[in-house]
Amino acid sequence: MNAIGLAAIGVGGSTIIGSALGFFIKNVSHRTNDTIIGLCAGVMLSAAVLGLLLPAFDMCPDWSRVWLPCLGVAGGIVVLNLLDSLTPHLHHITGIDEEEHRHNQHLNHVLLFVMAIALHKFPEGIAAGVGFGGEPIDQAASVAIAISLQNVPEGMVIISPLLLAGVSRLRTFVIAIVIGALEVAGVFTGYYVAELSEAVLPFILALAGGAMLYVVSDEMIPESHAHGYQKPATYALLAGFVLMILIERLS
Repeated sequence: MNAIGLAAIGVGGSTIIGSALGFFIKNVSHRTNDTIIGLCAGVMLSAAVLGLLLPAFDMCPDWSRVWLPCLGVAGGIVVLNLLDSLTPHLHHITGIDEEEHRHNQHLNHVLLFVMAIALHKFPEGIAAGVGFGGEPIDQAASVAIAISLQNVPEGMVIISPLLLAGVSRLRTFVIAIVIGALEVAGVFTGYYVAELSEAVLPFILALAGGAMLYVVSDEMIPESHAHGYQKPATYALLAGFVLMILIERLS
């Protein structure tokens, strides 16, 4: 199997591994739930900054192009606001009764940040695949490895909140597989359109990063602070943020 195929299996499979680990978290208290959400927020915050926004701006060292990732961040915020209006209508995906889903604000919040993760998987896959179209193979492989390591805690982020919100285990795992498949598709897209990606990738990466920053600030942090367990949630956020930095540095 060639290098690009191994990279696709690595980035997609690591999401599935993380998702499988997420199934071990269930029947938790408000304190534990808020701590988990805080940890997820830290992971997403770090991934947005280190894996998406910084690379996007590094691709535009010339001030004449710096507007491109800035526009992408703004676009990510707009996209998440549009997705926010769709969450009450996703009962067919969650398997929860339409009326119950419509009035389940916690589930709507969970779906919003799961969609933010899904939104960034495709451009993240492009970032992994584009290097195999032009960069030295060892450099491209190191990027793919870094993304694969990052995907393990992100896979847990997908699973745990959905289970806590009442989505069945089977549907939750199917959602995780679909999200992992988006990244695999991104890897091959990046490989086959490497030259085109260099022109639009800063915008795409920044759009996904802006979406993740928005959902962390607007949904996840307020949700984790809503039940009187602000301190554990804050400590968990910092732990998640540092964990992702260590993964990025060690890869």
